[in-house]
Amino acid sequence: METRAHLKAVRLSPRKARLVARNVVGMDAQKALDILQFTPQKAAGIIRGVLYSALSNGLNNASLDTDNLVVKEIIINEGPCWKRFLPRAQGRATSIRKRTSHITVILAEN
Repeated sequence: METRAHLKAVRLSPRKARLVARNVVGMDAQKALDILQFTPQKAAGIIRGVLYSALSNGLNNASLDTDNLVVKEIIINEGPCWKRFLPRAQGRATSIRKRTSHITVILAEN
């Protein structure tokens, strides 16, 4: 049995989020929450919230035992980019792409 949670269009670069997500895939859900709590990156707090939501979904919607859940997969896809411009010298402008992410956490029973 699986349970999942989604977070869409979060203001976080997918590349930076994947670096944090890679550390907790395959762990027990409770241990993953503890590791993410003490990881200093911004992505850790966001992924921790989605992981907690997936745990709650498993407990309330599917009546799963949270002690037996394992982080099966964390999928981080690109969301829409915010396009901005930065003024430069001699009247020029350079483009800036502020990236967003779609985060999906999938938990499975051990």
